Amino acid sequence: MSTTGQPSFFDQVNTMFDRAAVFTSHPEGLLQQIKSCNSVYQMGFPIVRDNGEIEVIRAYRAEHSHHKQPTKGGIRYAAVVDADEVMALAALMTYKCAIVDVPFGGAKGGIAIDRRQYSKRELERITRRYTFELARKNFIGPGVDVPAPDYGTGAQEMTWIMDTYTSVTDNPLDALACVTGKPVGHGGVRGRVEATGRGVFFGIREACEVESDMRSLGLPKGLEGKTIVIQGLGNVGYHAAKFMVEAGARIVGLAEYEGAIQNPDGLHLEDVVEHRSSTGSILDFPGAKNLARSADALELPCDVLIPAALEGQIRDDNAGRIHAKIVAEAANGPVTASADRILNQRGIMIIPDLYMNAGGVTVSYFEWLRNLSHVRHGRMNRRFEAHNARRILQVVESLVDQRLGTPDAMPSQIMTDLAFGASEKDLVNSGLEDTMVGAYHEIHEFAQLHDTDLRTGAFVSAIDKIATGYTQLGIFP
Repeated sequence: MSTTGQPSFFDQVNTMFDRAAVFTSHPEGLLQQIKSCNSVYQMGFPIVRDNGEIEVIRAYRAEHSHHKQPTKGGIRYAAVVDADEVMALAALMTYKCAIVDVPFGGAKGGIAIDRRQYSKRELERITRRYTFELARKNFIGPGVDVPAPDYGTGAQEMTWIMDTYTSVTDNPLDALACVTGKPVGHGGVRGRVEATGRGVFFGIREACEVESDMRSLGLPKGLEGKTIVIQGLGNVGYHAAKFMVEAGARIVGLAEYEGAIQNPDGLHLEDVVEHRSSTGSILDFPGAKNLARSADALELPCDVLIPAALEGQIRDDNAGRIHAKIVAEAANGPVTASADRILNQRGIMIIPDLYMNAGGVTVSYFEWLRNLSHVRHGRMNRRFEAHNARRILQVVESLVDQRLGTPDAMPSQIMTDLAFGASEKDLVNSGLEDTMVGAYHEIHEFAQLHDTDLRTGAFVSAIDKIATGYTQLGIFP
C-alpha cells in the first residue's frame, strides 16, 4: 500500500496480474515468482551544481525478471520517481516483452529530478554518475541490463550513458549495445524516435479493423473520421497523433501539463505544436477553447482517448465521466486497477499499456541486434533486392513486348518506383508493424477464449510465455 492508504502502482499491476492468473493452470509458486521483482537498486550520489553547491540525487534501477536476459527498460527523469514506480514499470516491461516476443526480462530506472530545474551540463553530470553507479553494481551491460529513453529523457542522455559505459567496461567491442534510443550516428537505428507512437497507431488501427468489436461500441470499422483526444504531446503522444491524423482521424482535444484545449471541429496538430513552441503553452490556440484543468481533456466526448503522459490519470473518481468509446493506453499505467473495472463495466474498450506502447521496446530490440551484429539492417541485401527487382521488371517488359508488340519501354519512373531494396527504416517499420499486428490478434484471441477484456487477455498471454521460459530453464517442473 502507498502512504495515502491507496494501492501502490506495483500493487495495482499485481492486482491486474492476479485477475488474469485465474485463467491459467500454473502452480502458485511459479505465479509468485513471475510477478515478484527480482532486484531493486536504490542509490544516492552527489553532484556539483553550476553554482558550486552540492546536491544529493536519488535514483533507482529495478530488474523485475531474469527469465530472459538481458533485462530491458527505460530511464525516466521525474521528481515523483520512487522505488515502487520503477518496480511497477519494470513489471510492465516484463509482460510487454513477452507479449511481443522480444527476448528480454523487464527493467526500469529513474532519477528523482525535474529536469527543467537543471542545466544541460548538470544533466550530463547526473546521467554520467548514474551510469557509473549502475556499472559498479553490474546493473548495466549488453548482456545484463539495457536502458532506453523514457519520460524526461531522450537520445542525448542515451549517448552520455553509452559514452560513460564504454569508458569503464572491459568489453568495448559490444559497448554500443549497453543502451538503446541513441542517435543514428552513435549506433542508433532509424525509426526508433517515432517507434512507440507508431506502435500505438498500429495497435489502434488493428483494434478498429475488428468489425464485430466496433459494432458493439457503436462505431464504424476503420480509423477514417474517428475523433481522438490525446493527453501528452511528448514523443509518444505527438507521433501517435501524427499517424492517426494521416490515417483520417480528427483531433478534438489535446492536453499538456500547462492545460488543455478542445475544438469539436478539429485541431491541426502541427499548428498546435508551433503555437506551443512560440508561446510556451498550448493554451489560447486560435479557434480552440481552453479547459479549466489539464485533466478535463480526459472527459471530452471522443471515439478514442489516448493517455500518453504518466500513470494514474484515470482513477475511480473520474472513470465514470470518461466519454470515450476506446481508451488506448500509450502511457504506462494511466488507468488504475479500480478505474479499469469501472471502464469495463461501462463497456469501454481498453487497449492495454503492456501491448499498446510496446513499439518502443520492439524497435529497441532491433537496435540492440544492430549493435551486436555491427552491421546496419539492410546493408547486406538492399542493392541486391533492387537489382533483382529491376531484372524481374525487365523480363516482364520483354514478355509484354513480345506478346503485344509494344515498342515502348517501361517508363523509367515506374522502373525506379518498383525496383528498390528495403532501407533500414523500411525494415524497422515493417518489423514493427508485423510485431504489433500479430500481438494484437494474439491477445484478442485470448480475450475471446476466456470471455474477458483485452488487458486480461494480454496478461494471460504474457504469463503463459514467461511460465514456459521458467520451465524450459528447469527451475519449475
